[in-house]
Amino acid sequence: MKKLDFIYFDAGGGHRAAANALRQVMEQQGRPCEIRMVNLQELLDEMDVFRKFTGLRLQDIYNLLLKKGWTLGSPQLTVGMHAVIRLFHGKAVRLLEAFWQKSRPDMVVSLVPNFDRALCESVGRALPGVPFVTILTDIADYPPHFWIEEKQDQHFICGSAKAVEQARAMGHPESKVHRVSGMILNPRFYEIPPLSKEDRDAARRGLGFAPAQPVGLVMFGGEGSAVMRQIARSLEDRQLILICGKNTKLRERLQATPHRAPIFVEGFTKEVPRYMQLADYFIGKPGPGSVSEALAMKLPVIVEKNAWTLPQERYNGDWLREMGAGMVLPDFRGIARAVEELLEPAAYERYREAAERYNNRAIFEIPDILERIVAG
Repeated sequence: MKKLDFIYFDAGGGHRAAANALRQVMEQQGRPCEIRMVNLQELLDEMDVFRKFTGLRLQDIYNLLLKKGWTLGSPQLTVGMHAVIRLFHGKAVRLLEAFWQKSRPDMVVSLVPNFDRALCESVGRALPGVPFVTILTDIADYPPHFWIEEKQDQHFICGSAKAVEQARAMGHPESKVHRVSGMILNPRFYEIPPLSKEDRDAARRGLGFAPAQPVGLVMFGGEGSAVMRQIARSLEDRQLILICGKNTKLRERLQATPHRAPIFVEGFTKEVPRYMQLADYFIGKPGPGSVSEALAMKLPVIVEKNAWTLPQERYNGDWLREMGAGMVLPDFRGIARAVEELLEPAAYERYREAAERYNNRAIFEIPDILERIVAG
């Protein structure tokens, strides 16, 4: 049985979630392989210079910035982070090489950005001939040195035509750049049974909503965002489901905020597919995971794109516009007008049809690709 190492970290929730979802599907399918989850942060902890100076791991700093909304200037921070990674590249390669020599996987699959060079180089040194695969968990790369590096003997799995184009432009051969139909989503988004109109109306009533009136779902990742309070105030006449993730303070504040229309405030939950099934549109940050989840549930999307948007997520707004499945705002101060325009019947039908055309089956396409690669 082939041994596969899936590399993830917890800078944002998407990398671990994608790795876990892919492992779950491959195990359910009975693939002839043993999958081990490997936390890159733990492998490199002893050389985490950010931890030495701040007391916080690199992934914890990133998550704090997201939680507080301190993302202005993130392109410059990314450049600085890459400079530090280059400075400690040799040590990272040695640590990783020692790990591969002990664990001896038959293939290494990375679902993390920024460390591709060190990962690929270390696998090549420790285990010549063992394939190294990078699965982009962003819709496109944010060059340089984010997802795709030049002159590396490896495979890429890309969820958009843009990412494929970027990998080919960096000199990677067509045979090693694999196109799939989107981002990795939790299998729950495919397994959830459809609701009849009667059952959907009853479930909406159960959350306190008037079932005949539209319901918006507002979500900003696993840590929520303070901007959700601004959105709720701007949409006080709209029925809303507000999912705050692990941010208990935000949840308490939203629950205590007066709202003319019914709202339902939720914390961290595994029932996002169900809540999306009960909603009519989605409002959030342009993250690849949340936007793809909304589209999987056929929801038109409203996001913003500005200087506070994470650089690796800025292309996502362009991608959404190209598909015609949602609206991209310069900021959420215009959210009330945007929702009004979105819900105009002809416009809503157009956005909804575009969302329905997007058929993302990546989580079921990737196992076949990995099996072919490891078989040689």
